[in-house]
Amino acid sequence: MATKRDYYQVLGIERTATVAEVRSAYRKLAARYHPDVNPGSHEAEEKFKELNEAHEVLSSPEKRPLYDQYGHDGAPQGFNGMGEGGFGDIVDMLFGGASGRGGGADRARQQATQGNDLRYDLEITLEEAAFGVKKTLHISRLDVCAVCSGVGAKNGTAPQACTACGGAGQVRHVQNTILGSFATVAPCARCRGEGRIITDPCPICRGQGRMRQTADHNIDIPAGVDAGTRLVDPGQGDAGLRGGQRGDLYVIIYVQPHAQFTRRGLDVVHEVSLTYAQATLGDTFEVPILGGVEKLTIPEGTQPGATFRLRGRGFPDVNTRSQERGDQIVSVRLKIPTRLNDEQRRLVKELAAASGETLHPDERGLFGKVKDAFTHK
Repeated sequence: MATKRDYYQVLGIERTATVAEVRSAYRKLAARYHPDVNPGSHEAEEKFKELNEAHEVLSSPEKRPLYDQYGHDGAPQGFNGMGEGGFGDIVDMLFGGASGRGGGADRARQQATQGNDLRYDLEITLEEAAFGVKKTLHISRLDVCAVCSGVGAKNGTAPQACTACGGAGQVRHVQNTILGSFATVAPCARCRGEGRIITDPCPICRGQGRMRQTADHNIDIPAGVDAGTRLVDPGQGDAGLRGGQRGDLYVIIYVQPHAQFTRRGLDVVHEVSLTYAQATLGDTFEVPILGGVEKLTIPEGTQPGATFRLRGRGFPDVNTRSQERGDQIVSVRLKIPTRLNDEQRRLVKELAAASGETLHPDERGLFGKVKDAFTHK
């Protein structure tokens, strides 16, 4: 005889799971392995039976403590099979009580639905990403109607139970075949699965119980965020139905390109242009940093492409509480003048001669170059 698997393992839940978590896990797996979804599959049928056993025990306040104490072998009789409720309890669990029992119908009619999550694309500057910022977002979302408090009915009236489904929100059809009777469950077409009819709707929300409004919401953007960072603000999405919880707000960060800086991980890169004299003789000058300026000393003989590091002038790690920051990397390039006056040309030639260089510059000037362009084919 095959060894029974642990019921918690069967449902894929922790031993500390609540009854609601047990039922939620059961619904998802039972819908996947139901025989109607997997006709002819013996494996699916066995899994479905195993799920029913696990759910019956772990959702029972009486049976679960015994199972936790004794397990399969030492537990009293009654852990196997469907128990007293049988297949009707499975239908109640999967379809919200459409099998006809009053308790299941009330659950279906009164079930709260969580509101939708919302997405907000937020663009910030590179400096704001480096140091953090508080932003006010203008959010369009569904809020509970302030007039009817989400009921949907006009003040002084109340929704009425749907006469088509008896308030269950679902209708059950039984089909007799040579193989037996089969029941199908579908949302009630008259009340659209609500189980109630609003005959006198609220004039503000028109019976919806919610209405779209624009709200201002403050959010703190932590220092160190990068483009593509997703921040979650719980409970700031659309309002739920029938008292359900609000959805969440997801803020997606976009960082504007900067004219002077480029981000590279936690470091920031800045490029400076040095003259020939600066690179040759060295210099001290101010360079921009995020949020200010800082002095930088360039030693003599600095070559193009050289880099200098300003410690702690970059970005913090948004995923840690460390106060350390990345660095600013200053990259050097050489700035060559495009035009020289006579004095500058003379001095450059003297420098070249003193260095032992032999130059052959084009001395024709602009007029001579234009003339040659027309006379030489």
